[in-house]
Amino acid sequence: MTTTLADPVRLLSDTVDPARVTVLDAGLSTTLQDLGRPGFAHLGVTVSGAADRTSLTLANRLVGNADGATAFENTFGGLAITVSTDRYVAVTGATVDIHIDGRAPTEGRRTLLRAGQVLTLGRPVTGLRAYLAVEGGIETEKVFGSAATDCLSGLGPARVRTGSEFTLGSAIHIPPHNVPLELTPPRLPVGAVEVSFRWGPRETIFTARDRAALTATPWTVSADCDRVGARLTGPPLSIGSVDLPSEGMALGAIQIPPSGEPIVFLADHPVTGGYPVIGVVTERDVDLLAQAAPGTRIRFTPLRNEDH
Repeated sequence: MTTTLADPVRLLSDTVDPARVTVLDAGLSTTLQDLGRPGFAHLGVTVSGAADRTSLTLANRLVGNADGATAFENTFGGLAITVSTDRYVAVTGATVDIHIDGRAPTEGRRTLLRAGQVLTLGRPVTGLRAYLAVEGGIETEKVFGSAATDCLSGLGPARVRTGSEFTLGSAIHIPPHNVPLELTPPRLPVGAVEVSFRWGPRETIFTARDRAALTATPWTVSADCDRVGARLTGPPLSIGSVDLPSEGMALGAIQIPPSGEPIVFLADHPVTGGYPVIGVVTERDVDLLAQAAPGTRIRFTPLRNEDH
């Protein structure tokens, strides 16, 4: 079977008039995200990037982009876009209704969006954040090698606004039609979610009773959550009077502030912090937590059944 890298008519059109994507409705919150800017913590710059890195990577792969191509991260739905030339698009992450000109696409999460057609994302049924990748990727200014919007530090592009327009990269790949979408199911929080973590570095500050409480308590994701961290509610742990110098904070760090209720740091976490970190969530389960809507129940499970 003969395949071609791309439609020559589409390539010629992109060369004469660069393809663009226009945001008709930014929804409640939409940012541009890629895989972030690693390697600059010594300068006070966190990695940032997609809150759910697995979903961003999958969306890009479904349209033939590099894993770290810039795409839209949409929270709570409502995003609507159109393109100036035919492009494949893919939606991953949260379970949302997808409509093109008011109709659900027969192809599901990956489809060809024709020039002038309007794609809209509904409110999430499961999960919190949806990722919309456009064939060719979004081209925009990069800071420290990344186009990720860091909502804590302000680095990177501003939040996406209604009416924003972005240039798209060249469409040079054919999407992998031979990969059935049913083989790429989303990993989303359903029911009580188990989150794996490693103890440390400051777990010895806490009593054995509080360490046991961390893993026994069914914590609840509060409404006070964002890309910086997931705040949890439940019976507070007792940290007493702790005088720690500021130290480095990692993605997934379970920090216990004076309230005694955990905060799990997500993509835009601070580089340093002064409250004790009782453990660190695995990177894979950080993606899961990033999809946990307020009200989701969380249970922490230490790796290899570590007993403290």
